[in-house]
Formats: sequence, structure tokens, C-alpha cells
Amino acid sequence: MVPAHVPMVALLGSGDSVLRAVEGGFPGVDVHARGNEIAVRGPAGEVALVARLLDELVEVVEAGTPLTPDVVTRSVRMLTAATAQRPAEVLTFNILSSRGRTIRPKTLGQKRYVEAIDANTITFGIGPAGTGKTYLAMAKAVQALQAKRVNRIILTRPAVEAGERLGYLPGTLTEKIDPYLRPLYDALHDMMDPDAIPKLVEAGTIEVAPLAFMRGRSLNDSFIILDEAQNTSAEQMKMFLTRLGFGSTMVITGDATQVDLPGGTTSGLRVVEDILTGVDDVEFCRLTSADVVRHRLVSDIIDAYGRWDVATARPEQRRQGRGQHERGGRR
Repeated sequence: MVPAHVPMVALLGSGDSVLRAVEGGFPGVDVHARGNEIAVRGPAGEVALVARLLDELVEVVEAGTPLTPDVVTRSVRMLTAATAQRPAEVLTFNILSSRGRTIRPKTLGQKRYVEAIDANTITFGIGPAGTGKTYLAMAKAVQALQAKRVNRIILTRPAVEAGERLGYLPGTLTEKIDPYLRPLYDALHDMMDPDAIPKLVEAGTIEVAPLAFMRGRSLNDSFIILDEAQNTSAEQMKMFLTRLGFGSTMVITGDATQVDLPGGTTSGLRVVEDILTGVDDVEFCRLTSADVVRHRLVSDIIDAYGRWDVATARPEQRRQGRGQHERGGRR
């Protein structure tokens, strides 16, 4: 029985799309809705899981979070993974409300990442595209600024992308650099009044700059995000980390499988975990294809490339990959 105050259309979805997604997650179960009652038939174990899922979805609707088939799919994953976290706890965990929308984690991995940022001075968010690494870090930065826990936000990336070099791009230095920083501006525009951003940039409250501009500085009372960290050298990573000042928080994001550095250059993101493992107040969070919140195919593509990498790797690369996986698992 669904509580009378819960709109059935919000629970079932347009054209019963949410209901069909519930059945898709449990193919051996039939789910039928009549009025505010939902009947579930099938194997006892799956019926019990569906009942738990529906309770979680009711709680999500009550919290004002829209239900979609993707939300159902992620909730099914959490329930079947037998984690201690309930789907409703993850999907109603508010980070930031801005411009009529609320930013929340959408997967268990994302929630753990956000909690790690709250609990540590330096957090590494490592994972494939589409897992919300940068976007959630930006939301936490804006939240910290609004709560006056920091005085400024500093956003930086290395100006290295897909083999391109700045010298070949047209325009002034600022115009050459701007495309590399544009994703950070785009995230800011989602979270703040666009008219306020230029004023905050002009006042130095928000700074968006290439990584090279960080050298020689000590960054106090700041929320600092290094994006695309896989494209830092080991020396650049050390330089960045040692910019940390008093009262500051750092988040470093990147995808170690998409390094665009020149041949022979070791990625700072690939070696930093070996260097900093055991250092207090530093946390490494690994997001996976299960945390991708883009089109379903993005997750499938990431998994397919992962299988291809394993199948085509040389023996020493496979051994190294297993070691990295084991380190990630212990975390």
C-alpha cells in the first residue's frame, strides 16, 4: 500500500516507465499497480527485494527527488550489492541547491566521494568520464564558499589535451588557454548566478587558471580543485600538492586511463597513490563504470575498453594492472 500523500504518477513514472524499470531489474517478477496498491508476484527472495526497492522509491519521492528509470537501475544495483547504504540515503543526500535545482550524488560511489571530501584535507577522485568527479567537487567548493568556510575557489588544469599543443592554437595566451578551462566554467554556471561569476572572478574570489600559474604560491583559506590530473607529470603533481596552505581543502580529479602526456612522461596521478598511501588526511576514492551517470552506453563503452586493455596488455602491464586493482580494492 502506497501512502495516500504520495502521487502514484510520481512513483510509477510517465507511462509507467518507472514500474517497467522495476520489472526490468527483476525479470522473474511481475509488478501490477491498481489505485495506490502495488502487487508483486514471483520468487520469494526477489519479491522481498522489490518490496524493499518500492519502499526506497517512495522515500525518494517524498524527499522531492524525481524518479526516472536510471534512478531505479542505480537503486537496484545498490540493493543487490548488499551494501549498508540504503538507496534513499544516497539519492536524497543534498549537496547544494542552486537556481531551482538540487545537486545530489546519484550512486553509492559518488556519495562516498562527497563524504571523503568532507572528511579529508586532500581527496583524490579517480575514475572514468561521466562519474561526476569534477562536477561534485565543484558543488562542494561552491557550498564551502557560500558557508564561508573558505574565502575563495581556485580551479586549475594542466593545459595538455589529446596531443594538442597551445602554440598551434590561434589567439592570445588567454584565448589559447580558455578552451582547456571551459569545462570548469560550465560547471560553475550550473551552480551559481551567471551574472555573479565575472564579478567574483574579478574580485579574485574565484580563480580559474592553468596549473603552471600555481608555481611558487601558498594557497590559504581556499577550496582548490585540480582537474584532469592524469595530465600532470610527477613533478607537477608534487608542485601542486605543496601549494596547500592553512584552512584549505584540495580535490584532485582524473582518469588514469586517458593520459595525453608526451611519450615517456610518467603521469603524476599514476604514481601519487604509491607515494601518499598511509599519509593521514589524504583519501583516494575510485569511481567506476557503475558510477557513470551519462547515457547507458558510456558505461558499456568504458567496460568494453577495459576488457580490451586487459586482453591486449603485455604480461608486465597485466601484472601492474592487477596490483593497482588490488590497491583500489583495499581502499
